Amino acid sequence: MAAITPASATEPPGLETQRREIENIVQNHELRAGDSWYLVERRWFEQWKEYVKTGDQNSSSFPGQIDNTELFEDLDSYHLKERLVENEDFVLIPAEAWRQLLAWYGLVDDQPALERKVVDLPSTVKVEVYPVEIFLCLHSNMDNVVTAQFSRVDTIQTIEKVMRKQFDVTESAETRLWMKSSDTSCERLRNIYVSVLDSCLSTGMTVIMEMRNADGTWPSSRPQIMRNSVEEQDSYRGQPGVCGLTNLGNTCFMNSALQCLSNTPPLTEYFLRNAYLEELNFTNPLGMKGEIAEAYADVIKQIWSGRHYSVVPRVFKTKVGHFASQFLGYQQHDSQELLSFLLDGLHEDLNRVKNKEYIELRDADGRPDQEVAEEAWRNHRRRNDSVIVDTFHGLFKSTLVCPECHKVSVTFDPFCYLSVPLPVSKERVMEVFFVSLNPGAEPVQLRVVVPKAGKVIDLCVALSQATDVPANQMVVADVFNHRFYKIYHADESLSCILDRDDIFVYELSSGAVEEDGEEVVLAVYLRERPHCRDYGSGGGYGTTLFGHPLLMAVPRDQCTRDALYILFLQRLARYVRPPETSEEVEEEEADDEGGEEEDEEEEELYRTQTNGVSDVTNTQTDDGDNDSEKAGPSKRASKEGEAPDRLTSSARQVDRQNNGQSEPSEEDGGSDPERASSSEEGQSAGSSSGGADTNTQSDLATAGASGKVEDQEEEDEDQEDNEGRGSESAMAYVSSGKRAAGSGRNGQSRKKRRPLFTIQAVNSNGTTERGMGEGGTAFSFSSQPYVAIDWDPDMKKRYYDENEAEKYEKHGSMEIPYQQTTVQLQECIELFTTVETLEEENPWYCPVCKKHQLATKKLDLWSLPEVLIIHLKRFSYTKYSREKLDTIVEFPLRELDFSGYLLRKTGVNGEPPSRYDLMAVSNHYGGLRDGHYTSYARNKDNGQWYYFDDSKVTYAREDQIVTNAAYVLFYQRQDKIRKPTLPAPTDGCAASVKPANDFTSSNHDGLAGAASCVNMETD
Repeated sequence: MAAITPASATEPPGLETQRREIENIVQNHELRAGDSWYLVERRWFEQWKEYVKTGDQNSSSFPGQIDNTELFEDLDSYHLKERLVENEDFVLIPAEAWRQLLAWYGLVDDQPALERKVVDLPSTVKVEVYPVEIFLCLHSNMDNVVTAQFSRVDTIQTIEKVMRKQFDVTESAETRLWMKSSDTSCERLRNIYVSVLDSCLSTGMTVIMEMRNADGTWPSSRPQIMRNSVEEQDSYRGQPGVCGLTNLGNTCFMNSALQCLSNTPPLTEYFLRNAYLEELNFTNPLGMKGEIAEAYADVIKQIWSGRHYSVVPRVFKTKVGHFASQFLGYQQHDSQELLSFLLDGLHEDLNRVKNKEYIELRDADGRPDQEVAEEAWRNHRRRNDSVIVDTFHGLFKSTLVCPECHKVSVTFDPFCYLSVPLPVSKERVMEVFFVSLNPGAEPVQLRVVVPKAGKVIDLCVALSQATDVPANQMVVADVFNHRFYKIYHADESLSCILDRDDIFVYELSSGAVEEDGEEVVLAVYLRERPHCRDYGSGGGYGTTLFGHPLLMAVPRDQCTRDALYILFLQRLARYVRPPETSEEVEEEEADDEGGEEEDEEEEELYRTQTNGVSDVTNTQTDDGDNDSEKAGPSKRASKEGEAPDRLTSSARQVDRQNNGQSEPSEEDGGSDPERASSSEEGQSAGSSSGGADTNTQSDLATAGASGKVEDQEEEDEDQEDNEGRGSESAMAYVSSGKRAAGSGRNGQSRKKRRPLFTIQAVNSNGTTERGMGEGGTAFSFSSQPYVAIDWDPDMKKRYYDENEAEKYEKHGSMEIPYQQTTVQLQECIELFTTVETLEEENPWYCPVCKKHQLATKKLDLWSLPEVLIIHLKRFSYTKYSREKLDTIVEFPLRELDFSGYLLRKTGVNGEPPSRYDLMAVSNHYGGLRDGHYTSYARNKDNGQWYYFDDSKVTYAREDQIVTNAAYVLFYQRQDKIRKPTLPAPTDGCAASVKPANDFTSSNHDGLAGAASCVNMETD
């Protein structure tokens, strides 16, 4: 619609009339497919409502012309901004209301009216804010491309008319259209009466118009850009049926099911000989008007033409999503669920029964099974008669027994596939890493057996038996990417933990830590800081996590930088090397002779110190004394104790120096709170000489068992000298964040030793640094506390032993080979026919007791179809847990005998044909959250097995087919199997097919078993 200028705007009625008219239109106008609605910028509309509400036409809230500037990316193309939200960025008004507002107020010059159509999509009717944007071009001039927008309910014919007008193509010219997606594949748009949505046209695709030549030929069989690949396709002659299916985006589940059905001989031959055309049922209210059958037929004919490397099943995917909304979009789904829908849809589309009669079902009432079964099958065929019933349907016998009156109810029900359960173990084997409280002990990898439906505490109890550590002193955590993905509570279910998770179990120094108790469990991360840090930002985004995180129980009164520094040094003793006296890292060179002399004295004093780890930990407050003793490695063998002794000596020296630092002057640090705060975050000890630092200093001075008076004297002297220190030196310490400022005896600067690392409070990701406690010396935690040990790259390289940190010990339980559970297919079938009691959610109504009862139920096989589909129920869903069973099910490729399970006794010698051979397998690799589907199938013409992985097809050997990924099995009864008409191919027969040994192995473990090119697809 053309923009209305202010001059062309009509004189508006009164404000109250305007408000009433627009409100009535908006409130009484429902969404109807095909109607036009308009976008109006929300702020303008709100201002208009305010304006008419005042009733004053001279009000300052007059909105002026309709202005949608804020909705456009730019004012040249007038493209709508992405991700606009209704009622936040814009409002939608009906066309009638738009026309009124436009007439009253006009539209800003040159702005287009934002008209949008109401579209009727599957299961919803809505305004299409973002139409499909398509590129248009002629086959004869593909460089001249124009962009146009179309509604999803527009037909292909609408696009054709626009293209004729845009490119000056006469109405008499005969044309045809091609659809080109981003992967350069082209598809013919044969039906110009279908909608843009149904034709799978989406934004970014190209529609190419081709005009017939004067001689009646078409310029090419495909558009110019596809000519090379088209010639290859035209010249390609491969084995029919050996053809891949392109993955359209998480559609491997569909491709896997289609390949299995494609290699089901009776169904495929039915479509190839066009028998389906005479049986299409367009009037069946339960069907899909024949569209599913036609779309499936197109796919089968392309696959079996022998002229394609790979087929794009886009139309089929669209049809499936149209009739089954659960398959709309491109999310991952279950191949068995799609198979169930497809077989039912094909059956209803091809049902020979046009009008289904009502049939009242009768109970057996003591009649012979043979009579009841024949009656049930006859009734079933009166309503259901199709190639699907002929090929896939069999008959169950269902027996229900009331537990109260013992009423026996026998019914016979048809089935299309067997869903057989897998024997489920009540226990599971878990691999975990146990991290001891002893700092010198390496983590231990163990394998423990726990209840499958157990809690986290059950894992701790099982681990306690192997480690002699009380279960209440353990914390279980999932470690991912050097951080804690989740820290589990003792009462959480073990089903939350997947087999592939890296589970670490940490020993704490005491039992369960209360939330407001005297101890807090610290989650400790290791981070490496870059050489250059922007202190003004105050963030930890430049850091890199490394190593394994730790969990430690720490007394709350020891959550100061000084105390934590000592505790962390003690905890990291195994792989953090303390600096020797000769290689102490010095922060500042001495600038007088006195400083040099003092350093020599200090180094001599350092050499004579005999402080051990236990000495340092005993300097903490009384509350944390026992805990620190328990946590210390002083009770270890002397060889293990050497490193902690040196480490603690260094730590104590650093601590002593930090306590002697001066407080930054107001002139240097106090006037810039932001910088001071940022600088404090980088310190390893408090910047204040009072408070917690003074207490810690005092404790350190009085708690030494060996009575080292020199320590106290040196500290007192440092403290006194520090008062005369200039503010410049103090600020230098704060800004560096890594050193303690001090002074020599003559007031001159001297060498100061640098801490190995700094400590920061962080969030659970280990990235965002949070606020400090009072004065920056203590940490205050309101929930699960996380802290990070930050290493300078040079310090980490010199003192952190990465090889030692990564070492772990294997427990004896790991030496026992882990045998994956293997069951026979016959066991699953026997479990399927076992008597079970109905669940409370699904009771049976007893006609004798006149109430619902939890009856016992037993299923038996009465008759089997020509093609038997067996669904292995690998996915277990209960209200308590969800899991995928990776059990290997041993299923035979030939001679699967059901004679022992069939109740029906007719045929030759009283036995009906009951032996089956395998012809296809649908595989699922991965777990519940992600996975990938592939398939194995045997070609009906040459008898060769192939492996289908979306568009890739390769040879397969029979010894590769049985894996723990097998999900749906397709068997054909032997009396219906036809011998191959072609000889089995050799390795060089088909250029597109590689020998299976190029990419597969018979050792299928998890995802890598079937092919090196398996792609994981998230659900």
